[in-house]
Amino acid sequence: MIAYRQPLPLGRSLLLGAAGTLAFLGLWAGLARSGLVPHIFLPAPLEVAERFAVLVTHPFAGGTLLAHLASSVLRFLGGFLLAAIVGIPLGLMMGWSRLLDDIVTPIFDALRFIAPIAWVPFAALWFGTGIGGPLLIIFAGAFPPCLINAYRGARYVDRRLIEAAAMLGTPGHRVITEVMLPAALPSIVAGLRVSAGLGWQSLVGAELIVASTGVGYMMVQAQGAVSTTTVMVGMAAIGLVGVAIDLGLRLAEARIRAHLGQA
Repeated sequence: MIAYRQPLPLGRSLLLGAAGTLAFLGLWAGLARSGLVPHIFLPAPLEVAERFAVLVTHPFAGGTLLAHLASSVLRFLGGFLLAAIVGIPLGLMMGWSRLLDDIVTPIFDALRFIAPIAWVPFAALWFGTGIGGPLLIIFAGAFPPCLINAYRGARYVDRRLIEAAAMLGTPGHRVITEVMLPAALPSIVAGLRVSAGLGWQSLVGAELIVASTGVGYMMVQAQGAVSTTTVMVGMAAIGLVGVAIDLGLRLAEARIRAHLGQA
């Protein structure tokens, strides 16, 4: 029998998180001061924090850190929303229609195992450094979880609800939007969390190669200038934005589950 752990009180959870963060920073600072790694390759945490503050107001590689972040977030939102707009309805329709499921599944199963970064050469050939390349790569990373979770949510809907709606003469599109979608919503939102994480990671990979703005582009330029602090600032910014995106989706998921009585 599996024993499920009880959630820790918020205060204790925050305290443990702070302790873990301080331990990590202490280890990093100690390693930087030890001289085991050349300083040019491992600056101290304080130096990275100072560089972070500088990049917020001073341009690097054509823009400030906030400008590069804005470019990255806009690209991410474009690819992520496109993946959700296509993947969620398609997943629900596949859960509703066995015929559509049989048609789409073989193609989808073949494409979803292609890593998003593998689309980079194709995207570069088609779009160069325009917005189309990163959007394609983000879409490739974010689309599969959207479709899979919508499909699974639809498949686990109580069939009696669907049969009752069919007996009442409810059109198929209304069964999908008014019966299947509300029941599958928790699964869909959980899929969006996974999708957002993969899409954000895919974006940064794309910007390292097929972009002329964004945090990934800034990091490539910093690498060429041997500015390790700037590279690490970019990594920190990527992590912070990723945490913020995931936190927002977690809050949305918790509210939806509470509304549906699944908290």
